Amino acid sequence: MFDAEKVKNECVQWIRDFFENNGKGCNAVLGISGGKDSSIVAALCVEALGRDRVIGVLMPNGEQADIDKAKLLVETLGIKHYIINIKDAYEGLLKSIPFELSAQSVTNLPPRIRMATLYAVSQSHNGRVANTCNLSEDWVGYSTRYGDSVGDFSPCSNITVDEMKQIGRLLGLPAELVDKVPSDGLCGKTDEDNLGFTYAELDRYIRTGEIDNPESKQKIDRLHKMNLFKLKLMPAFMPDLKTAVE
Repeated sequence: MFDAEKVKNECVQWIRDFFENNGKGCNAVLGISGGKDSSIVAALCVEALGRDRVIGVLMPNGEQADIDKAKLLVETLGIKHYIINIKDAYEGLLKSIPFELSAQSVTNLPPRIRMATLYAVSQSHNGRVANTCNLSEDWVGYSTRYGDSVGDFSPCSNITVDEMKQIGRLLGLPAELVDKVPSDGLCGKTDEDNLGFTYAELDRYIRTGEIDNPESKQKIDRLHKMNLFKLKLMPAFMPDLKTAVE
């Protein structure tokens, strides 16, 4: 049985401890999409650090149909925020690259530009970048490597979608943010449309190992195996040499 209040309180303390040990007095900087994950991570950071130490960055790529949800979040929390449109950077790169990018490269380019933007804001505001991924998405690789999959600290990467929603409600966030149908904002489809199974199926499978649909199990297992590399450190050759400092 998931105890949302217990996990929420422990997560808040974990964030405080992280900043105490990895940047005392620094600010939490995170991208605000208008979805539940960035909303919940922002709210957790506000509870942990206070609203004066949380900076939200809204990064539309031209027009963003649901940017009103992102604005609602920063207004609800009362946090400092910036709106940085990445359209010129995105289109500039597309024009500058001297060959036609693959469809997947084009899809992944905006998240990678957004992460570069977050680090630019963070480095200029004494910040630490918050990763906003959850366990369910990470389990099946539903994130962009060196895009939304990275950050300096990750409060929710071991919490499933359903558990995230429970924490979001406990934090008092508007229902339209907590229960917003998840979408990557890139291809016009919902996450579940793209994945071919529901988050409810996935969350139950992750936590209990139980699943009713063999086809969904096969898809989840295949995606998990394919995308494990995203959760691991970059492989590095280790020569058999002594170092001056142990």
